[in-house]
Amino acid sequence: MTSIGILGAGRVGTNLADKLASAGHHVTLGLRSPKEPTAAPAEDIDPRISYSDQRTAARTAEIVINATPGDSALERLTDLRTELAGKILVDVSNATRDAADGLPGELCYPGSSLAEQLQAALPGTRVVKTLNTMLFMVMTAPQILATPPTAYVSGNDEHAKKTVTSLLADLDWQPAWIEDLGDISTARATEAMILVVPHILRRDGFKPFAVSLTR
Repeated sequence: MTSIGILGAGRVGTNLADKLASAGHHVTLGLRSPKEPTAAPAEDIDPRISYSDQRTAARTAEIVINATPGDSALERLTDLRTELAGKILVDVSNATRDAADGLPGELCYPGSSLAEQLQAALPGTRVVKTLNTMLFMVMTAPQILATPPTAYVSGNDEHAKKTVTSLLADLDWQPAWIEDLGDISTARATEAMILVVPHILRRDGFKPFAVSLTR
């Protein structure tokens, strides 16, 4: 069992929390406001999941997952530098500016990536990028797609990537579906994949999909 803090209690964060808790991990959902827990229906969340503010969730966890909005994540997580020191930070966000219809628009860090910016701002933290190339429901149920999806992994620390790969197994990802791209600079490639997403969503709606590698 691993102690996991998830920053962000939207669809991505709660979906990951529920699956990881059911796999036996101790999960804390880090909320922006003390009043926020009431927004999460108890019947929809595993009772083994606890709630706290984001600073406490980061401080008390062994592994921290960033499921906050990507356009504000850098400032938010930089403020948690002390709490994140020595931790593995799994970044599943994409940093974009919203288009007029509210869907993902332009990249916030063209020529770079949120993951690279986080690693530079948090030198004492081991950042691993993954699960940012799919809709949230595929993150925890990759088998729902007709074609096996791909979970890309980027990070500078090999041990951290192996640890995250074991977490992916708890989310039902098979080893053949996981692609280690290399160091954290490779995250700019997977984060750029978000540019295709709004076009798919406008055409097909929120049907499960992933941007995958097929051999």
